[in-house]
Amino acid sequence: MKNQIIVSLVAVSAAFITGCGTDAHYVETGGNRNIVSVGQINIQDYIQAADTMTGELLASGALGRVKNPPAILAISRIVNNTGNQIDTDLLIKKIRVALLQSGKAVTTTTFGLGGQSEDPLAKQMQQTTHPADFSLSGKIIQLNAGAGDTKQATYSFQLSLTDTQGLAVWEGEKEITKQGTRGGIGF
Repeated sequence: MKNQIIVSLVAVSAAFITGCGTDAHYVETGGNRNIVSVGQINIQDYIQAADTMTGELLASGALGRVKNPPAILAISRIVNNTGNQIDTDLLIKKIRVALLQSGKAVTTTTFGLGGQSEDPLAKQMQQTTHPADFSLSGKIIQLNAGAGDTKQATYSFQLSLTDTQGLAVWEGEKEITKQGTRGGIGF
């Protein structure tokens, strides 16, 4: 009897464990099957904002103002003015990768805001100073609205490209607005 109870408990436990997580599956990052949350920035929002603003920056010709291409770009502060704690690298890294792959800009990882470097080893290896041609700064802003059970959030991604004279030579903005009801996903 005791062995039957143990065997039954093991069988129930195994069924419970294998039953959990069986709904998990892969979806395309940034695709239309990703979960959309009104109250937070989702990966598809970062992808859409980065793709739009990178395309606009490259089309503007602002990076072509340097004497010796490719332009050297330093990343400044990206202010999070949303109600959520976010990692701004989800936006900036996508932009950096696209700019590097375009051949029109490279980013420095040896100095940054407040004397910080992204890559301390690269900073140690660097023998001469390579001043940046531009700095990229920005802000992410969240605006909320609601009517009845419907909630809406607009996320404004704003970027500025500044030259060594302190002049903004390009600015971009991408707004993403999402709506949902309390019974919907993401609340």
